[in-house]
Amino acid sequence: MQPFTLIFVAVLAATTALKLWLAARHIRHIRAHRGAVPADFAAQVDLASHQKAADYSCAKTRLGVTHILLDGLVVLALTLGGGLQLASDLAAGAIENDLVRGVALIAGVVVVLSAIEIPLNLYRVFVIESRFGFNRMTLPMFCADLARAALIAAVLGVPLLVAVLWLMAQMGDYWWLYVWLAWTAFNLLVIAIFPTWIAPLFNKFTPLPDGALKSRIEALLAKCGFRSRGLFVMDGSKRSSHGNAYFTGFGSTKRIVFFDTLLSRLSEEEIEAVLAHELGHFRRRHVVKRIAWTFAVSLVFLWILGQLLHEPWFYSGLNAATPSTAMGLLLFFLVVPQFTFPLQPVASVYSRRHEFEADRYAAEHASGADLVRALVKLYQDNAATLTPDPLHSAFYDSHPPAAVRIAHLQQAIRDS
Repeated sequence: MQPFTLIFVAVLAATTALKLWLAARHIRHIRAHRGAVPADFAAQVDLASHQKAADYSCAKTRLGVTHILLDGLVVLALTLGGGLQLASDLAAGAIENDLVRGVALIAGVVVVLSAIEIPLNLYRVFVIESRFGFNRMTLPMFCADLARAALIAAVLGVPLLVAVLWLMAQMGDYWWLYVWLAWTAFNLLVIAIFPTWIAPLFNKFTPLPDGALKSRIEALLAKCGFRSRGLFVMDGSKRSSHGNAYFTGFGSTKRIVFFDTLLSRLSEEEIEAVLAHELGHFRRRHVVKRIAWTFAVSLVFLWILGQLLHEPWFYSGLNAATPSTAMGLLLFFLVVPQFTFPLQPVASVYSRRHEFEADRYAAEHASGADLVRALVKLYQDNAATLTPDPLHSAFYDSHPPAAVRIAHLQQAIRDS
């Protein structure tokens, strides 16, 4: 067994074990605190809701364990098990053109990986979400969503893949820089067209009706110096009873979107406070910072791939006998997550800092007390556990745990 093979197996085993240990910790911690509502929330959350959130979180985590084990087995099967090499041999026997063969290889693997995910998604939606009263999706709607997503992936993804493989083959030693520029342009394009071209394929967006709420929101937007192309209500209730609000796009495509489930649950003052939090992300330039961070990280990873692409040990260590740009790309994106997972808490710290800053902004430009009440309602309505395991949360949650977030927000209220 080659040195890189040993390293890969050790890292894959360690990462899988870490994920399983975190899941077990999370379930134990939630079950240990299931019997009583945390004191800070006892006045607003009843015991039945708290226990529902605990059971819902444990059910999702147990499904996550299945996903972890399946992911590890799939990665092993495709690499050391020879799955990618078999796919490469089949493509080579059927297609002569290198570029077309590479596109077919990657597209075929993506289709297989997506198909493997379907049973888990079906179980999540029609068993777990239904059991806890959140699912409103029908099987025909699920299939239609799947077909639309596949079509969008093909329309947008195949041309990108063709461009990437062509650049990798034609641009010499600095191909990774040209690929990064193409990848950056592609992502900016998707962000720009998502609100008006992609999102409406899945949901109906209607303008927020005139009235007191709209006047209140427009006054907040003017106060915060935010211009958008409109305020919209999304029919999220046709798929799920979960609620949320967000703004999307940039430049002339910016728009603010409220789930209809959120509007039906929160008061006007609480909706304003939630929007103020989202505007805090905009005013503190969090979206721009996150996009820039993503692009910077992708440049680093593409550079690393550039150093590995022509290394024989990289292919042979992962049981790939036929090196190619497409094979190198597939191997890299299968293997890298196993090495980078331990760094997840770093990304969580960065994201949580933004959440605290946005909460503080909301407390300064709206009502912090209303935001607290809105968050507690959302935790309750979405069955988000109030007692996550802190270490599991550090790896998986981009938002702070409920108790920590409320404490920081209350401090911001006192300071404002």
